[in-house]
Formats: sequence, structure tokens, C-alpha cells
Amino acid sequence: MRMPPPEPEISLLTTSGVFELDGGSWEVENNVWIIGNEHEAVVVDPAHDARAIAEALGDRQVPAIICTHAHNDHVNAAPELAALTGAPILLHPDDLPLWKLTHPGDEPDEELSDGQKIVVGGLYLHVRHTPGHSPGSVSLYLPALGAVFTGDTLFQGGPGATGRSFSDFPTIIRSIETRLLDLPPETVVHTGHGPTTTIGEEQPHLSEWIARGH
Repeated sequence: MRMPPPEPEISLLTTSGVFELDGGSWEVENNVWIIGNEHEAVVVDPAHDARAIAEALGDRQVPAIICTHAHNDHVNAAPELAALTGAPILLHPDDLPLWKLTHPGDEPDEELSDGQKIVVGGLYLHVRHTPGHSPGSVSLYLPALGAVFTGDTLFQGGPGATGRSFSDFPTIIRSIETRLLDLPPETVVHTGHGPTTTIGEEQPHLSEWIARGH
């Protein structure tokens, strides 16, 4: 009898470390998302602790390590995790200047592009370029599981920070309005820090966010 294919799932690993930019540093907790099944999985935002992430992956194949953006707290464990798993690191090229602040002697393996589809465990992750928090920020839409991974672009309660280098408030609002709030309202938003939310919960607050920026 043919066995059914392994069920896909989303799992969360929280890691702790330091976010550094523009001469400042802040203690942070990051959400590391693992998406796949019992045979293979991708990692979204390899933060702080490569060995803990590798342990969570177990013996699964890792077709990609995906960085939603290149702030150090989202990519600082990427090269070590790549060495442990043999997986390529994927990053949007517009965030390469930020990547080089953390990894000056290294580069990502492959470029992410708007509209790209990444396959893992029979699932399709749709790459959406959502700049604003950083120039190369992307979100990953997973329609099969009704989820989107927004990095630091959209959180429960509002957009990501835009008060530091490489960021822009009008751009992040435009990204959220045109690339995220057009998703089905029941879509679960898996963020780079803190709790999940849904598109439907955040959509009514768009005008408030716009007013907050003026």
C-alpha cells in the first residue's frame, strides 16, 4: 500500500542575541521559522545560534536558508548554518550592503527575486519584495498553509522600524498596503520577532499607521 506523503508543517525556534546598527546595540529575541516535512525543510532567518537551528532540523535535507533581510540579527548565524547543513543562503541583492556589515568576507549563495517560487516538501513559497524596513526585505507567502513570513516588515500592531539607516517609512507602508494586505484576511502572519497575527487583524489599522508617519 502506498504511504501518504509526509505532512508539511511550520515550526518555530526562538533564539536570543544582539541587534547592532548605526553604532547601537539592543538585546533581542528572534523568531527562526522552519518550514517543510520530516524529509526536508527550509530555514527562514537564521538568527544567533546555528547549532540550535541545526539540532531542530535533525537529519532533514535543507534546500535553502532564506533571509527575509540582512540585519545582523537575522543573518548572523547564516554562514555557520550553511556549513553545517550544506544549504545555500538566499538573500535579495538590494540588502547586500547590510549583509556586508555583518559578513564582510562572505556573500550569499543565491539571489532572491520578486515572484520567485521556492519549493520545499511539495509546498511553494512565493517571494514578495517588501522593501522599507530595508531595501531588500522580502516576505514569503505560503498559500498551501495560509501563512506569510514577513520578517520585520509587518508585526502584530504595525510596520517594522524605519528610523535607522537603509530604511524608509513611506516605502514600508506602500509594501504592506500593496504586497501584504492584499492577501486573504485569514492569512497568518509569522513575524521576525514577537507573536503572530493575521492579515485581517492588521488591515483595518493601515490609515492609523499612515497618520503616525506624518
